Amino acid sequence: MKQIIEFITAELEEAFEKAGYDRTLAKVTLSNRPDLCEFQCNGAMAGAKAYRKAPFLIAEDVVKHLKESSCLAEAEAVKPGFINLKLDREFTADFLNRMAADERLGLEEAKEPQMIIVDYGGPNVAKPLHVGHLRAAIIGESVKRLCRKMGHKVLGDVHLGDWGYQMGLIITELKKRNPELSYFDEAYEGEYPEEAPFTISELEEIYPAASAYAKEHEDYREEALHATWMLQKGHRGYAALWKHIVRISVADIKKNYERLNVDFDLWKGESDAQKYIPNMIQGFQEKGQAYLDEGALVIDVKEETDTKEIPPCLIQKSDGASLYGTTDLATLIQREEDYRPDKIIYVVDKRQEMHFIQVFRAAKKTGIVRKETELKFLGFGTMNGKDGKPFKTREGGVMRLENLIAEINAEMYQKMSESRIVDAKEAGNTSQMIGLSAIKYGDLSNQAAKDYVFDVDRFTSFEGNTGPYILYTIVRMKSILNKYQGQGGTLSGLLCTGACSDSEKALMLEACKYNAVMEAAFAEIAPHKICAYIYDLANAFNRFYHETKILTEDAGEKQKSYIALLVVTRAILESCIDVLGFDAPERM
Repeated sequence: MKQIIEFITAELEEAFEKAGYDRTLAKVTLSNRPDLCEFQCNGAMAGAKAYRKAPFLIAEDVVKHLKESSCLAEAEAVKPGFINLKLDREFTADFLNRMAADERLGLEEAKEPQMIIVDYGGPNVAKPLHVGHLRAAIIGESVKRLCRKMGHKVLGDVHLGDWGYQMGLIITELKKRNPELSYFDEAYEGEYPEEAPFTISELEEIYPAASAYAKEHEDYREEALHATWMLQKGHRGYAALWKHIVRISVADIKKNYERLNVDFDLWKGESDAQKYIPNMIQGFQEKGQAYLDEGALVIDVKEETDTKEIPPCLIQKSDGASLYGTTDLATLIQREEDYRPDKIIYVVDKRQEMHFIQVFRAAKKTGIVRKETELKFLGFGTMNGKDGKPFKTREGGVMRLENLIAEINAEMYQKMSESRIVDAKEAGNTSQMIGLSAIKYGDLSNQAAKDYVFDVDRFTSFEGNTGPYILYTIVRMKSILNKYQGQGGTLSGLLCTGACSDSEKALMLEACKYNAVMEAAFAEIAPHKICAYIYDLANAFNRFYHETKILTEDAGEKQKSYIALLVVTRAILESCIDVLGFDAPERM
């Protein structure tokens, strides 16, 4: 289904052409002065020089050919040469009715669906998820859902950090504490236990203890590095321990992501890419794509157009150890082999941008990925506290993700209990839904690349630009529709008619923007555009609600039109929050 602005543009193009001007001048935009008009065309200003004519006269010529427009109620030439436009109310209502009749609400599905991989999450096993993992999970999940909404084939990959120095540290610390375990007996040839010799709580204590000790004791650090090397070389006992670590960690990680309504199609880790590394490095050397620099193997990725220094991509250290860049390139080989993606979107801290510039260029230069494969870096900013510094606990430590979620849920539960609208049991479930909206909307309403302040009080408010406000608006609509049905009305077969008030038309116009907003959000990979849209849509609905007697309207046809408008508006809001990764309760 065409966007509403495309219908207007088509009529303006024809009018410009009939008036004797280039139809490409007929670019239509939303008005930045909604008090004067709804849409605007500045083509007359752009064409003045080429036609050696005052822009106002050009605008007047064009407006004359818009008098019989099928979609415009008003078209006015305004000095110095603007064309101000207002939509016809019947056309607007008809457009909404066609949206409502379409299960995709008029959103066109991709004609040539792409295979897209979204790489987000990136937690390290054996470490608890903390607030630093929040943005990757929330933004990545919404990007994945947005790509799917547009009709593409999408795989979300958690990309676990499960293969590196932290594994050597854990193994070394376990050996120090429990040297009698069979995993450390070089002569042991039997089967290793199915149960791990530690719990998730013990594991989460072991890693930081080992890490801190290694910083103070060089011999311990060397032992951990050697353990890492032995694991990567296939040491039987260490490999068995590694499987325990990954299994227990992933089970805990999944629970935390479930609380955020985040899920992954692929639970791949750095370890999955290891088998590709030897042949990859050999290939780089044989083809002359990599060279030795002070004993380390590197790929030169600088380009003539660079305005800043781009260091070589480091592939292998002088001691033969692999690095993040090595693993990322090997992962691209794996993804190309298994899925042949058209696009890979990396949702990562923006401070890693240089790393990914190097990896992307190395991947293209060496032919690891096809030339047409798009590698997209979506860098996000820092989540800060009210002091402007990275978000911490009250004691100054890094807050665990589950504790942050619990704190938000407790805040919402307190508010729900005070409202006394729902019983205690329902308040628990509802508070979790609203709490999730507070966390996700609070994050996603900001442009991803920008730092933002995580303000619990503001994010949990039912007023202002917040998730709870959006949900409250949806619940208000549900309540009206339920009462309408309780009065004997039906929600099927209803049609919007021409708006009877300015607030009704304003709501209709906002609802009509849905497919344009979604397409723009996808094109720019910008979930914050969806947040901005539903906030405007919620505001438009609430103005309409306060000015209109919906359930007590005497004129039956007028009331049916109101209800039809509510039905499609609710559907749009629910579609948008689904992309953002949260749901609305029935009551609140």
